[in-house]
Amino acid sequence: MEQAFSTNMIDPSQNTSQENYKLLIGSIIPRPIAFVTTQSQSGVINGAPFSYFNIVSSNPPLISISIQRGGDRQKDTARNILAKKEFVVHIVDEDNVEKVNMTAASLPPDESEIELSGLTPISSTKISVPGVKEAKIRMECVLEQSLELGGNCDFIIGRVVQFYFSDEIYQDGKINPHSLRAVSRLAGNDYAKIGEIFTLERPK
Repeated sequence: MEQAFSTNMIDPSQNTSQENYKLLIGSIIPRPIAFVTTQSQSGVINGAPFSYFNIVSSNPPLISISIQRGGDRQKDTARNILAKKEFVVHIVDEDNVEKVNMTAASLPPDESEIELSGLTPISSTKISVPGVKEAKIRMECVLEQSLELGGNCDFIIGRVVQFYFSDEIYQDGKINPHSLRAVSRLAGNDYAKIGEIFTLERPK
């Protein structure tokens, strides 16, 4: 069968990890962004964005975050989740994306990205880890399962124990995507807005 266009064939086993990283983040787009808050054993509130993030199950409500390590060193987020077994996931939108982007800075474990970015901590209901006030969606989570993958990745599955939705986006059990104005991650320094929304009926 003839191909419709020319292709580049690349064997990932022959690539460096950085080369594969660029191919993956450039291909799998757009990616939803989880802004995750955790708390260290000494009480420091850590905040960081992750775009290796998705739904695992709705019954029970499970979500996943893949946290890449820096060499052999776990990131603060993974270390805090594994120690405390609690975290909060926020959806990144057009109103908070600039402050969230500031939290991607590499800080020592005893410094808070929340303070650096000017985000406002807010108490959670069912867990001890605070969230941030600026997010229209917050999900309080407890650790369901964690896996170490390939020696360079902490794969976290969290169970949502409490949802928070701002009044402006929530009505009759549904989320209004136009009001949420979620942003997604592309590659490099690029992000994307929701853009045009269209509807297709699923076949029966």
